[in-house]
Amino acid sequence: MSATEFGGGPGVGWEAVADLPPSAKLVAKVLEYNERLTQSQLAAETMLPSRTVRYAITRLEEVDAVESRFSFTDARKRVYALNIDAEPQPS
Repeated sequence: MSATEFGGGPGVGWEAVADLPPSAKLVAKVLEYNERLTQSQLAAETMLPSRTVRYAITRLEEVDAVESRFSFTDARKRVYALNIDAEPQPS
């Protein structure tokens, strides 16, 4: 799945995640392997507390590394997808 399929534009690079806390890096890596996950699914996959996952998602959203949208199956939940380019950007 590309970022454009999820509704966003071109993604940022991994360098945007480099200065984030380890929990945010872990969430980003889990989203890299699983295209779309809810917050509760991320908590289960990472084995982090829900509050830590929420904080990690917030930090990732601040650097535009994650996109979110409402879940089609349950509108009370949000689904998160990674918005990081797979190819390294030229410096």
